[in-house]
Order: sequence, then C-alpha cells, then structure tokens
Amino acid sequence: MTRAWALVGLLWVAFCLNYIDRQVAFSIFPALRRELGFTAAELGWVGTVFLWSYSLALPFAGKLADRTDKRRMIAASLLLWSLAIWGSASAASVGSFLAWRAIMGLTEALYFPAAAGFIASIHTGPTRSRALGLHQSAQLFGGALGGWYGGWSADGPGWRYGFTTLAVAGILYALVLGFVLPKTERTDREVGQSGTMWTPAFCWMVAAFFGYCGVLWMLYAWLPSHLGERFGLSMTEAGWRGTVFLQGSSFAGILIGGFYGDRTGRRLELASLGMLLSPVFGYFVFAAPTISGSIAAAIGFGLGAGLVMSNLFAAAFALVGPGRHGWAAGLLNMAGGISGGVGMLLAGYSKDSAAYVGLLTLLAAAGLLIQARRLPGAAAPPRS
Repeated sequence: MTRAWALVGLLWVAFCLNYIDRQVAFSIFPALRRELGFTAAELGWVGTVFLWSYSLALPFAGKLADRTDKRRMIAASLLLWSLAIWGSASAASVGSFLAWRAIMGLTEALYFPAAAGFIASIHTGPTRSRALGLHQSAQLFGGALGGWYGGWSADGPGWRYGFTTLAVAGILYALVLGFVLPKTERTDREVGQSGTMWTPAFCWMVAAFFGYCGVLWMLYAWLPSHLGERFGLSMTEAGWRGTVFLQGSSFAGILIGGFYGDRTGRRLELASLGMLLSPVFGYFVFAAPTISGSIAAAIGFGLGAGLVMSNLFAAAFALVGPGRHGWAAGLLNMAGGISGGVGMLLAGYSKDSAAYVGLLTLLAAAGLLIQARRLPGAAAPPRS
C-alpha cells in the first residue's frame, strides 16, 4: 500500500505541472494584450481553444489508456505538452499563440485518462476516493502556482522566459516518470469489460459535470483579471489572490470529501452536494463589492468544488466497470472541458453578469438532477 501511495505522489507532481502549464497563460493577459495585440474577446479564446482541443481528444485518449501501457502514455503526454509550451514562448502573433495552445490541449489530453486509470487499478478498495482526490488536488496547487508564476514572470524576467523554464522542467520530469513508473501492459482491460457505460446514472454525471465545469473554468480563467481590473491590483498580486484562496479551499474540500466518501461510500451524494453549494458562492465571487467579499466567496466555492473532485470520478468508475476507467474519465472530462470553453468564451465576449448567472443556473439545475436521480448502485460504490 505504501508503494501505491508513492506512485500517486509521482503522478501528483506530473498533474501539478500539467495545471501550471495551462494556468500560467491566464495571469499574463495584460502582457499578451501589450506584446501580441490580443483583444478582450481573443483572450477568451486562450482558454477556449485549449479546452476544446483538449476535450475533443479525451475520449480517444481514454480508449487508448484502456488498451496500452499507461506509463508510456503518461510520460509521452508530459514530454509533448512541455514541447508545446516551449513553442508558445516563441509565438509572435495571436494566431501562433492560439495554435500552440491547441497543440498543448491535444497533448495534455493523453495524461488524465491514463493517470486516473492507473490510480484506480492500484487503489481498488476503500482508499479510492482519497487516492483520486489527492491526485486531483494537484490541479489546485498547479493552478495556484501557475497563477502566481505567470504574473511574476510577466512583471519580472518576462513571460517567454517563464514558459521556457516550465518546458525544460517538464521534459526532465517526463524522463524520470518513464524510468520510475511500473509497466502496465497488463491493463484493467484484462479484468473484464463488466458494467455498461451509458447507464442513466452515468449520463446524469456527465450532464452535471458539464454544468459545473462551465463555472469552474470561468473562475480559473477570469478571476485574476477580474480582481486586477476591479480592485486595481498588479498582475502578480491579482494572480496570487485569484488562485491561492480558491485552490486552497478546494484542497480542504478534497480532504473532507475523500475521507467521508471512502468512509460512507456516499460518493455520488457528496459530489452532488458540492454542485449544489457552489452556485451561490460562484455568483458572489464576481458580484461582491469588496475584494475580501470576493475572496470569501471563492473560498466557499472551493470547498464545494473539493467535494466534487474527490468523489465524482470514484463514483463513475464503480458504475462503468474496471475495463473502462480511462474512457469514463475521458468522457467526463470532455463534457467538462467543452462547457468550460463555452463559459470562458462567453465571459470574454460579454463581460457582464448575464453569462455568469446563466451558467450558474445550469450548474444548480444539473446538481439537483443528479441528486434526484439516485439510482440503486450509483451512490455506494462496492468496497474490496
């Protein structure tokens, strides 16, 4: 069991790099406007292009993860997306920067289905929510570090230097993972293809995650910019305040949700609770008249988000069978990524509360639906 947790730790570092590399661009929006001539609408495409390319590749990546050596797939993804962020550092126009963001999305898509399936195969019993939740927490630290690092590099040595440094770190760590992670030619597929993908409960999960991620990515992408413009903060301070509190509270929610999810088996209910709590706080993140109010709302949103992150994928894996973990992870992330891309794009074009309120309403409705559709076998995953 100690070895199983150590492997989760290794993947945690990789997933942290994954989110640093994708998040760092959101804290350099003023620099992109100044150096490359981005408009506000085009800045919305920085997140949307990434998420849509990432999302559309996920089902194929999930299928591949269920049929191949996950170690090689994980290391290859890290290597390729590091080369993509290196390419972003050389971008000389809006079009070239967005093209590299699309390439990064395609290459990062290879990582999560393989990593989630890898973790699920070594944590098969009542540690699964905590293991998957711990791995998910890397996105919080990565998002916070990326938000701070992007603003710091733009204010200091330059964002191109910052991107290049991240690329080198990712390439070196890809080599480490390629040697350290155990081979997985004997994949979960050998256990059998028990379970049916398209049960009503799984479909409601996909619908709920679609609504939830529209708001989640709206906050990830636009909160630093919102705080900077509304309260007159520097890029460094806005990047820090716009990520640390949101991500830190989400980590606390992951610890709470993972503990109770494994202890009670009520993983679907806990994820639904997080989806019901988040809309109220998400609205006040943007509507609060003071920076302290906005941050307090971000903390509340993060706690709800942690409940979702630690339990939704564990509940889904119990429904679809051990041979389809990669595909299930890919489909859920595809739905969330498409929704997140829409949310960021709407926020970039509209810059008013209408887009926020509409997506928050969708989020609340999706959470209520998944809570109402508590089907036998969906709430309490089997233990082993």
